[in-house]
Amino acid sequence: MKVRIECTYQTKKGTKTTLSSEEMSSEKALLIAEDLEKSGRSKRLIFIDQHNNSWTVKELKKFLKGIETEPHNITVYFDGGYDLNTRESGLGCAIYYDQNGKSQRLRRNAYVQELHSNNEAEYAALHLALKELELMQVHHIPVKFIGDSQVVINQLSGEWPCLEEELSNWADRIEEKIEELGIQPEYEVVSRKRNREADKLAAQALNDIEITSLVELEKIDP
Repeated sequence: MKVRIECTYQTKKGTKTTLSSEEMSSEKALLIAEDLEKSGRSKRLIFIDQHNNSWTVKELKKFLKGIETEPHNITVYFDGGYDLNTRESGLGCAIYYDQNGKSQRLRRNAYVQELHSNNEAEYAALHLALKELELMQVHHIPVKFIGDSQVVINQLSGEWPCLEEELSNWADRIEEKIEELGIQPEYEVVSRKRNREADKLAAQALNDIEITSLVELEKIDP
């Protein structure tokens, strides 16, 4: 979860001002907040999350302690590929997350035949990722979804209307699953180059190469 810090800062001579930081990870925010509190010059320090909820230091520490053993800080990359000649599709997703003090990455792809367009394949790839999150028992937590499909991202975020019945059905399935899991989604469109990992997984599925892998990554300090 990303938050920003807000506090009242007072100089030695009593001059006061209200400070607000940029958004950062909760872990990083706590480190900075603790340092500010040690100075003795910050008052009324709170954290504001992406849904405009406020947290005290004690509340945020309790929250982070509660999710420590569960997947959190989750970012999902997804991509779908469609072969117009064979009418076959490849789906790919890469899920990055923290759990038990470790950073991990789950890769998964799938081959399917019943789709009718590249946009459908993109939706199906996101749905595949959601099923993986469900298996990981992810629930009631923010999740960032990243893809190179402007259609999928903009329709799910409400920027574009979803007029095609097949795509509307996929959007409904995804929104129902997100609501069922209690996920707070954040969507981001990136270039195909920045989404190359999921793109490669989708291409491998089309070439009948099945991928399911879980690896531990080097932990980066907040």
